[in-house]
Amino acid sequence: MSTQKKVLIPGGTGAMGVYLVPELLKLGYAVDVVSLDDKVSDDPSLRYFKANFKEEGVAEEFLKNGYDGIIDFMVYETHEFKEKVFPLIENCGHYIFLSSYRVYANEEHPITETSPRLLDVSTDREFLASDNYSLYKARGENFLNSSDLKNWTAVRPAITFSQRRYQLVTMEAGVIVQRAREGKTVILPEEAMNVQATMTWAGDVAKMISRLLFNEKAYREVYTVSTSEHNTWGTIAEYYRELIGMKYITVPRDVFLSITAPEGGMDSVWQLDYDRLYDRIVDNTKILNATGLKQSDFTTVYDGLKRELSNLPKDVVFSDPRNAYMDAYLKEHNLA
Repeated sequence: MSTQKKVLIPGGTGAMGVYLVPELLKLGYAVDVVSLDDKVSDDPSLRYFKANFKEEGVAEEFLKNGYDGIIDFMVYETHEFKEKVFPLIENCGHYIFLSSYRVYANEEHPITETSPRLLDVSTDREFLASDNYSLYKARGENFLNSSDLKNWTAVRPAITFSQRRYQLVTMEAGVIVQRAREGKTVILPEEAMNVQATMTWAGDVAKMISRLLFNEKAYREVYTVSTSEHNTWGTIAEYYRELIGMKYITVPRDVFLSITAPEGGMDSVWQLDYDRLYDRIVDNTKILNATGLKQSDFTTVYDGLKRELSNLPKDVVFSDPRNAYMDAYLKEHNLA
């Protein structure tokens, strides 16, 4: 009878999953990945399934396989958390919940796992009345903490860059890479340029998460899964300029938001104001102690970006609706 532990990864083909799966295979686990992508494995220890994991009845079918561990990349808003997540925890040996470092407020530097969360200290009534990403992640943590379940771990990754996933303030690959390829200028908020940001290469995030799995000391614990390296957004912008020739200009925050969130979407405003304009400096001592990793084991942001961008296929086309707004602004102000 096989003693190989079985791990289920819902949503496991994304930015972190593409590096996490190989780490788990190296540790000797049998891995099942569920996503909406068509993927095929030639490894007998790895199986891909195309399915909507949150569709009624799908998770129940997978749980019949009797998984030892589940690392869950699905997004659960507040209203669906208990219904969707608790059965997963109750039917596996160890469940890892993907929260986010965005739960943290801007009250302590460096950030540790006990630093205040926005959900607990914000006085913005409109924000607190919403189900913003940073809030439903924190509410999910609250559900776990208030439960009697003991076999869960919550991880809070910082900004994670990976294959085809690149960030700069609130911009993603559809703006950063595509505009660089087309010789177009990227518009950034000037207030962000001297703010400290923490970005971690997904390969290092995978190493950390894989070493928390089945670690009994990690049960009912929360970890910030991150490098301790931090750079200003201005420095990150210069990395992109050097690596892919990205041109950029800066404008005041209000102008930036009028260009990038013209319909007034508050989630875009809150992502900027309640995260990207906060100094994000992380004390990652707790995760290092739990995994036995050292900060020197991690790839620097510059080297990680260089690696991923140099390996990015030229035929990959990115799109982002904000490009049209940037084009219009640059043309209107004779900056194109």
